[in-house]
Amino acid sequence: MDDVLKRNMPGEKELGRLMAGNRRYVTSRLGHPNQTAERRAELRDGQQPFAVILGCSDSRVPPEVIFDMGLGDLFVVRVAGNIIDDVVLGSIEYAASHLQTPLVMVLGHSNCGAIEASVSGGDMDGHLPSLLAAISPAVDEVMDQPGDIVNNAARLNAKMVSDQLRCSIPILSDLVHRGLLKIVPAYYDLGTGAVALLSEGMSYQY
Repeated sequence: MDDVLKRNMPGEKELGRLMAGNRRYVTSRLGHPNQTAERRAELRDGQQPFAVILGCSDSRVPPEVIFDMGLGDLFVVRVAGNIIDDVVLGSIEYAASHLQTPLVMVLGHSNCGAIEASVSGGDMDGHLPSLLAAISPAVDEVMDQPGDIVNNAARLNAKMVSDQLRCSIPILSDLVHRGLLKIVPAYYDLGTGAVALLSEGMSYQY
């Protein structure tokens, strides 16, 4: 596909903006955009975030920080293991359909505690079993693959959740089919601070 045409597709420009912000973060050249009193006033009566981030609740992965963004830029949904349920799905649907946000990124990360717990198994109290059950399909699939089980599962989980979102009817699947919404899986490295996009079993930099 022609690069110019690709950049003009819904979600592509926004994806480039996200990844440029992550490069600033990695290289310690932060711009801290949209964090002024003027910006706060602009957003008083509404919002138009350019990307949805479905991320993990892990305190080491705050989306506005690792993408060097500010007020009103990102619609962030965070839950341990970056999984989906009806509430998470409804939140994403709201951004995609009512706010016309053209990009959803499902962001997994290295050394994810929720995935580590799923790999370890054992008895869990409270509502933890329902959380780990949502992660277990990714864990089961990578169990016999070479490499680090937790990080392999984190990558696969992000891709599987992305696929679930693309197929979610009636709202998200329709927006994807009409070319109005782009959904991408990605993976954040706690050590380097870099975000890599995931495609066809490979990670690559945008």
